[in-house]
Amino acid sequence: MEKKLVFFDIDGTLYDQTKRVPPSTKKAIQMLKEGGHDVAIATGRSPFMFEELREELEIDTYVSFNGSYVVVKGEVVLAKALPPVALSSLHNHAADHHYVMVFMDHKGAVTDVKANPRIAQCLGELKMPYPSISLQPQKGDIYQALLFTAEHESFPYDEYRDLHFVRWHEFSIDVLPAGGSKAKGVQKAADILQVDIENTVAFGDALNDIEMLQYVGTGIAMGNGLDETKEAADLVTTAVDENGITVGLTELGLI
Repeated sequence: MEKKLVFFDIDGTLYDQTKRVPPSTKKAIQMLKEGGHDVAIATGRSPFMFEELREELEIDTYVSFNGSYVVVKGEVVLAKALPPVALSSLHNHAADHHYVMVFMDHKGAVTDVKANPRIAQCLGELKMPYPSISLQPQKGDIYQALLFTAEHESFPYDEYRDLHFVRWHEFSIDVLPAGGSKAKGVQKAADILQVDIENTVAFGDALNDIEMLQYVGTGIAMGNGLDETKEAADLVTTAVDENGITVGLTELGLI
């Protein structure tokens, strides 16, 4: 069998509901490596948000910020920041209409709003602390922002053609550079590692995984994933807490 490059989403894929990696998943990833395959992470999170996970699983290749920041074998190979003018315009409109935002680079997250319940809830569900407070939250390169709007709330997303919006929570949306996606990050990593796309595999569960699952050679949706994600996948495995990673890799004959 040819060597595969296998990408794993984090939340709902590597992590279960308690934000821990099940023992069966750890064992499966170790077996995958021992079989000579490359292992990578593909997530909407910032790199600072999964340092411990990378150390735990000994993974040094990852697609973060939904494709805007890519590291291969420990080296940054892509760092695409949000366009400052478009981001500033979005921030001003959001503030004028009482919506809040969080701004992230590869080292941390900042906001200009104290003790906002939506920020606290959404980041709390990721087991992340409240962001640092700054009067200049857009200072420096910002690779991803979070806009806290509810699914039922109206917002003029279409007016921001230099930005791409992907919902990840009922109260929050990822803000990316236009054209950004996990699929773009996967493509970059595969190119650097000289792996044909037909030899790539990806596991995911959410809306921001759909493009990636459709792009790779074999896309696998978790049993706990959204219906839209399952429809986009080539295969559907069991849930993360039902040995989903092990079942999926076994079905492909990779372990």
